[in-house]
Amino acid sequence: MNKTVLITGASRGIGHAVALYLANQGYDLVLHYNSNKDAAEKTLKAVKDLGGVARILSFDISNREQTEKVLTDDINEHGAYYGVVCNAGITSDNPFPMIDGDAWDKVLHTNLDGLYNVLHPVVMPMISARQGGRIIAMSSISGVMGNRGQVNYAASKAGIIGAVKSLAVELAKRNITVNAIAPGVIETDMTADLPIEEIQKMIPMRRMGSAKEVASLVAYLLSDDAAYITRQVISVNGGMI
Repeated sequence: MNKTVLITGASRGIGHAVALYLANQGYDLVLHYNSNKDAAEKTLKAVKDLGGVARILSFDISNREQTEKVLTDDINEHGAYYGVVCNAGITSDNPFPMIDGDAWDKVLHTNLDGLYNVLHPVVMPMISARQGGRIIAMSSISGVMGNRGQVNYAASKAGIIGAVKSLAVELAKRNITVNAIAPGVIETDMTADLPIEEIQKMIPMRRMGSAKEVASLVAYLLSDDAAYITRQVISVNGGMI
């Protein structure tokens, strides 16, 4: 039986790239999306075109009750996940005085509370399966070094790092590794409107990263070769820090 990996935010960007990369690695995939069903179905088709096995789940990771129900029902039907890639997230950028309470709450509820909402229903089944496992959470360079206009986003992504480091300690003896990836400026839909020429001046490699370069790290951390790597934050940022 192939190992099953849940990928949140799998319909676009890094999540889409992770899905395709892992399909080529032979994992069975559970592809999550919130609202963009068409994009999720395109990812599903692309995975199946590669010969992969996948299914789609839809829920809002900021909605605790909905997330728990959908994931619990899926686990009850198909069994525990071997891996979880917590990739879904949002931004709502502005200078701090312009970040209103709604923008703060929405980003924190989605990015940080969403991590809890996704992992809490799946961790005990992973432990009970006694097969080890892998948890990978997407942080950000903003969560490591901060960034102008992203106080809310940086706070959520820094919180993910703290959660990952703590959860890794709790799950280590179960042979479940927990790590964070902190991408820098990656070429996706989210970065399409950024002033690329100005940003590239801050990157020693003078280019944006690709989603595939992040996906390949996800695949490595999921592999047996990475069994002794846990509690780490690994940056993919072209030398920005």
